[in-house]
Amino acid sequence: RWLVAPVAPDEFLGRHWERAPLLVRRGDPGYYAGLFSTADFDAILRSGEVHFGTHLDVTSYAEGVRETHNPAGRALPAVVWDFYQNGCSLRLLNPQAFSATVWHLLSILQEHFGSMAGANTYLTPPGTQGFAPHYDDIEAFVLQLEGKKHWHVYSPRTGTEALPQFSSANLTQAELGKPVLEVVLEAGDLLYLPRGFIHQGNCLSDAHSLHITVSSYQRNSWGDLLEKLLPAALQMALEEDVEYRRGLPLGYLEYMGVANSDAVDARRTAFLEKLQSLMKKLVDYAPIDAAVDQRAKSFLHDCLPPVLTQNEKQLSVYGFPARWQDGGPRNVDILITKDTEVRLLRHGIIRLSNEEAGVMLYYTTENSRVYHKEEPKYLEIDPEYTDGIEFLLSSYPNHVTVDSLPCGTLEDKISLATLLFEKGILTTKKPLVQV
Repeated sequence: RWLVAPVAPDEFLGRHWERAPLLVRRGDPGYYAGLFSTADFDAILRSGEVHFGTHLDVTSYAEGVRETHNPAGRALPAVVWDFYQNGCSLRLLNPQAFSATVWHLLSILQEHFGSMAGANTYLTPPGTQGFAPHYDDIEAFVLQLEGKKHWHVYSPRTGTEALPQFSSANLTQAELGKPVLEVVLEAGDLLYLPRGFIHQGNCLSDAHSLHITVSSYQRNSWGDLLEKLLPAALQMALEEDVEYRRGLPLGYLEYMGVANSDAVDARRTAFLEKLQSLMKKLVDYAPIDAAVDQRAKSFLHDCLPPVLTQNEKQLSVYGFPARWQDGGPRNVDILITKDTEVRLLRHGIIRLSNEEAGVMLYYTTENSRVYHKEEPKYLEIDPEYTDGIEFLLSSYPNHVTVDSLPCGTLEDKISLATLLFEKGILTTKKPLVQV
């Protein structure tokens, strides 16, 4: 709601999402105040954790040629700002790894979209352009943080470029038609671009530009789901239905193939009808829910960890007061009882998945803010606990007592709640230990 305001979310989804660009002029230079700034950029460079290529790209675009100027090694402020002073653009990759405010924004958006939300920031000197015209494979939200930037936006050139699976190579000016939108974004403005819309931005001579591009819905189409689903459906059909294991007709090479595509032949008609029948039957063997769970599992690996409020920290393992004091550890035991009231930290941070090795619970609370720095996090769950986990999901955001969890025994209920609490997945209604 905040991202597309004053446009209502329903209006945005109905009229613009995957369909058409949206320009929001706010006339409020401070709308994004506190999200990210050039001062934040400078502080991140001084942290000593930024390296060329891995975290920062130095680019230029002049006379139709896009170049990258990354040296090797650490991005020292003196070197970076010298590049900028000489007309190069600076792209900070994955700013959420360095900025708590960007992390917070993306952690909310990823749960809203049910798809990875990412970001890059772009700092461009006055009178320059850092990137060639291109289209992306993501839904892009351009938030103008400082200064202003002149944008040209072009419709997909062909039907095959609409909602593309992959981003384009750099395009030349000669490959572009007339723009469908030409605009100067000023601080506080928003430009939304669906996948496939070609765009290029350049700075005016009187101001620098700092913007952040927030992205989502990369490889999250029906086709991407079918890539998971169809091989599994075919494998199941081969195992369960003898029709899929019968041999191809004798002599089929004589009447099938491109050379025979225009031939009128009853055998060819029968072959095509049989193939259509087998393909239609594949739906009956498609493990749709299992394929969705596999996509959800990948999504949870992509996710940023949730951002906790101060209150949530106090009610979770992250604020548990275990410490060393007076020569020994204190407040180490997590004392959950049948009357302890609990709930999930967030609805979208876990996913149950039935796999060959057993029932797995994937979760995001131990993910890194650096994309895929950690392996997927999961717990192997006793099948008797699945009803309890599903109960917690259906009860969210309400608290429930541990005793109400549908597990076999009270010991099982407490064990499940303790396990999930220790992984940061559960919070309690009241602090477990008063300090």
